[in-house]
Amino acid sequence: MHELIADRASAIDASGIRRIFALAATLDNPINLSIGQPDFPVPAKVRDAACEAIEQGHNGYTPNQGHPDLLVRICNWLKTDLGWDAPPVGTPGEHTAMTMVTSGTSGALLLAFMALLDPGDECVIADPYFVSYPHLATMCGAKAVLVDTYPDFKLTASRVEPMLNEKTKFVLLNTPSNPAGVTLSREECIELRDLCAARGVLLISDEIYDEFVFADGQTDACAQQPQTKRCPSPARLDGAAENVLLIRGFGKTYGCTGWRLGYASGPRAVIDEMGKLQQYTFVCAPAPLQLGASACFDADMGEVVKDYQARRDMVVQRLSPMTKVTVPSGAFYAFVQVPQALAMSGTQFAEKLIESNVLVIPGGAFSARDTHFRISFATDPKKLAQGLDRIVDAMK
Repeated sequence: MHELIADRASAIDASGIRRIFALAATLDNPINLSIGQPDFPVPAKVRDAACEAIEQGHNGYTPNQGHPDLLVRICNWLKTDLGWDAPPVGTPGEHTAMTMVTSGTSGALLLAFMALLDPGDECVIADPYFVSYPHLATMCGAKAVLVDTYPDFKLTASRVEPMLNEKTKFVLLNTPSNPAGVTLSREECIELRDLCAARGVLLISDEIYDEFVFADGQTDACAQQPQTKRCPSPARLDGAAENVLLIRGFGKTYGCTGWRLGYASGPRAVIDEMGKLQQYTFVCAPAPLQLGASACFDADMGEVVKDYQARRDMVVQRLSPMTKVTVPSGAFYAFVQVPQALAMSGTQFAEKLIESNVLVIPGGAFSARDTHFRISFATDPKKLAQGLDRIVDAMK
């Protein structure tokens, strides 16, 4: 049957993360610092809203672009947070920006890649990158051009500019980033947005961790709530709705990753095409869970983020004396360099940690290099402390 397999499938390797997950299932109670799965429960009001929607019979299709109730909440939030006037896709009028619900941020990314990339086209992504980015380009017959962002892992305009050419369709920014948890400053956001606009290239801002930003990474206020600090983002700049495609979601912030719910907002021409493609792919996101997600906008996750910042501080404090650790300003990951004195790759070090019943992800899963490893601190703090002790011992 191998001769029947399409080239796009053969060109894609299984995720290194999935291999670690499979290994975890074979170990006896490992200290799992590999999975990017929040370890807190979905807020009660969000669970209750989803259960109520099921009981009330909201179990059929919604409109392709999303349930009207959730779209209202999203659009109102974008107005509050960013000052955007981006109604649901399909809304009559001369709106330059639109919004739609997607099946997770991964669904939004797939639709965006499909809407923008033809075979032979290019997009620009940071190295290290979220594991799916280059493979999404491959699925479209296109190429993801890697920008080396070591050692600070910032996708800056000066690093991006040499990679742009007539084949480039978009630049993809992930902020806060996976695997490194870094964010750009406001000035860096301005420079990157202005570069893309000047070169006629779309800027996509993947902000699945937009509310998981620690106090030292919060520099921008909400458009209509100046007392509230938020994640620096190119979407906060004047006129951004016309040249930035914003992708956000609910899974990481509210602990409902399995619900597969996200949204996309930005230039109408792009959202229109993404909405059309959704009709023939995902159809719609899960209906009762969309109604559950409407309640997310009423949930305060501030204390959870503070708790995760304390975990971040623990990781940095324990590992910084041993090796190079770029301090994450958001998300729940640290991308840690394997001490050069060990003369080991990220894969070799991750394999060494397995001997201590600790699971991390080798840096080669996210990068053309294999010099680092990723820790997820989305785990019980006591387990995290035990795992860090064993990592330090392995580094000595």
